[in-house]
Amino acid sequence: MRTIAIVEDDPSLLQGLSRLLSAHGFRVARFSSAESFLAGAAQCDAACLVVDIHLGGISGIDLKKRLTSSGSDFPVIFMTAVESEATRQEAVDAGCVAYLRKPFLAQLLIDAINRAS
Repeated sequence: MRTIAIVEDDPSLLQGLSRLLSAHGFRVARFSSAESFLAGAAQCDAACLVVDIHLGGISGIDLKKRLTSSGSDFPVIFMTAVESEATRQEAVDAGCVAYLRKPFLAQLLIDAINRAS
């Protein structure tokens, strides 16, 4: 069973995504901030990271850049409710495997995870 790490600062969305992925047979590691993910990343052994771009502290894009600079090759799926072409391009440049605009269909996320992990 693959573990998917979710980094989302909206508690209800974090819960909903966790339930969705669990229902599709994934193990889920939940984090409410990029900082908490960085503190616990070594223990979660995730196959893929699903991360909100606009987090309260370190942004999702900055998290991906930090992971890349430290040698980590986590496949990252970005999600955002505030889309702009500049943000989309920055996410692509950071190396995301998928970019989802909230709200998105559950199947789009599942398909992106299956392609990434």
